[in-house]
This record gives sequence, C-alpha cells and structure tokens, in this order.
Amino acid sequence: FILGETCSALLLFISIMTMFMSGVVAIFEYDLKKIIALSTLSQLGMMMFSISLGLYELAFFHLLTHALFKALLFLCAGILIHGAGNTQDIRSFGGLSLNFPLVTVCMNLANLSLCGVPFLAGFYSKDLIVELACQYSWGIFVLLTMFICLSLTVLYSVRLTYLSFVGPYGGGTSISVCESGYSLVGPVVILSFTSLVSGPILSWLNFPAPVLIFLPVFLKWGALFFVGVSLLVMLSLQGLTYSY
Repeated sequence: FILGETCSALLLFISIMTMFMSGVVAIFEYDLKKIIALSTLSQLGMMMFSISLGLYELAFFHLLTHALFKALLFLCAGILIHGAGNTQDIRSFGGLSLNFPLVTVCMNLANLSLCGVPFLAGFYSKDLIVELACQYSWGIFVLLTMFICLSLTVLYSVRLTYLSFVGPYGGGTSISVCESGYSLVGPVVILSFTSLVSGPILSWLNFPAPVLIFLPVFLKWGALFFVGVSLLVMLSLQGLTYSY
C-alpha cells in the first residue's frame, strides 16, 4: 500500500512537471509542428495526472477525445505548411485567414477544444479531470500548478492563432488553391464535425451514470476563470508586441 502511494505521488509530480515544462517551452517556440508536438506532450501529462489520481477510465476518455481534435490540428498544420511555401516558422505566416478561411475555422475549433472551451470535445474530458482532481486532498500546490498548466495551454494556443491568422503578414509565400483539393479538405471537415460531437457522445458511452461532483463555487469556476484570464493576457501581450 505504501509503495502504491509513493508511485502515485511520483507519477503525479512527473505529470505536473511535464505539463508545466511543455507549456512554457511551447510559448517561446516558433516552429508550428513543434508547438503542436509540445501540446501533445502536455496532454499526455494530463492523462498521466489522471492516472496518478486513480481515474483510469477518465484518462482513456481524454485519450480518445484528444486523438480526434489533435489529428484535426495536425492536418490543418500540414495544409498551412503546404500552402505557405513549405515553411514551419509561424513568424512568416500572418494573415492566413484570408487565404485559408476553411482551415482557419477548423484549426481554431481544434485549438478551442484543446483549451477546454465549454461544449467542445476537450471540455468534457479536461473539465472532468480538473473537477475530480479538486476533490482530492493533494494540497494547494498541486491545484495551483494544475490551473497554471491549463493557463499555459490557452496562452500558446492563442499565440499560435494570432501569429498565424490574425497578426500582420510575415512576408512568406502563400498558395490558397490548396483548399480546393477534396483529399485535403475532406478529412479536415469530417474531423471538425467529430470535434464538435465526440465529447458528449463518448461521455455518454463511457459514463452512463452521471458523475456527481461537489465543489465550492470558486473551485467550480476556477478552470473557466483561468482560461478567460489567459486568453485576455495573451491577446493583450500580442497587441503590445505589434503596436510599435
């Protein structure tokens, strides 16, 4: 029993540090594929965090939902790289929403699902992990670090969206005709639909009985508060960066 407690505490520490370090590195990264790979590492840390708490079915549920919207994110990244002259540097993108409107919508949908925005696929698994983790008495340090890791996910996702689609033109080449190919756009549209509906469907299949969670109000709204504050902070930082 003591060995099991020690292994769980060790896995908890490693998973939280994995989420934190991958989130920090992704904020300062400019390679598109590396940012998405680091976000995958962060979500793997979230799954290990759930396993360390004994929530095995919930970790598998997050694995399924994460696989759907992360596949969409990688496909959209591939289309952007192909249409932007085979470059992966997001500093050379900027304003791609004009040339890639469909990919912009689908990629932002995947990013919002990654951040855990309500009623998208990632929300149903991440929010449940966070709320059940708040019920465990691991201390304020673990809870605060977990919320900070959630904030880091929002920060690098908003930064990626801003530099790729909203920010000023970076000077790279752009080919908008790649959206006309059904072999490229078809899977993206299908995965976008699954990112919308897979969350509640998989939730009903995996958890036929409702999960009762009793939390104080400030913990219940904590995740949504950190997501909103991180969104405003990164938008403000990007606005200051390009105001000079």
